[in-house]
Amino acid sequence: MATGVATDKALEAIVLAAGFGARFGGGKLTAPWRDGVLLDSALAAAFASPARSVTVVWGADPAVPEAAEAFATRTGQASRLRLVNAPDHAEGMAATLRAGIASLALDTAAAFVFLGDMPRVPVAVLAKLADALAAGSPAAAPVFESRRGHPVLFSAPLFPQLLALTGDEGARAVLKKLGGALATVEAPDAGVLFDIDLPSDMTATG
Repeated sequence: MATGVATDKALEAIVLAAGFGARFGGGKLTAPWRDGVLLDSALAAAFASPARSVTVVWGADPAVPEAAEAFATRTGQASRLRLVNAPDHAEGMAATLRAGIASLALDTAAAFVFLGDMPRVPVAVLAKLADALAAGSPAAAPVFESRRGHPVLFSAPLFPQLLALTGDEGARAVLKKLGGALATVEAPDAGVLFDIDLPSDMTATG
């Protein structure tokens, strides 16, 4: 069962990349990071997931689509990339998530939700998240040292709740409502927790 879900063509991945990055000073996702830009590392993890396509939801930074296309082309993943604009991105993370979920094909069984400013997600957790849904969980999230991280994999029955979200809290309320039904997967390192908020974070060890 686990192997079947890990290659299930009905899995999708969404990368939330529509924010302005105000605390960073703007242009966060296209700021230099290692050999490319910050968004590249989030995209690398998303493309490593067992998803048939990767949807990048953009908004505040018009440079994000070009950066995503450049990475996808460079890594031979152009056919798996989808770009979706979130016109109401200024509302907060919920608007970005809604745009991504609303864009998915009707046969989507589940969707990974990645954050564009999290560049160190360990890809080892991705198939394990899919396995957790194969075992019957409605959603699955990685944990490190008892702290829940990202990405989270949501099954399609939860999509209506995600589409009803508002504000800047993301899917926290949906996960809280699940309680013990949320499956957790132990992550090998703190990459599931590490994100970039300030320019000084770019040199942090994570």
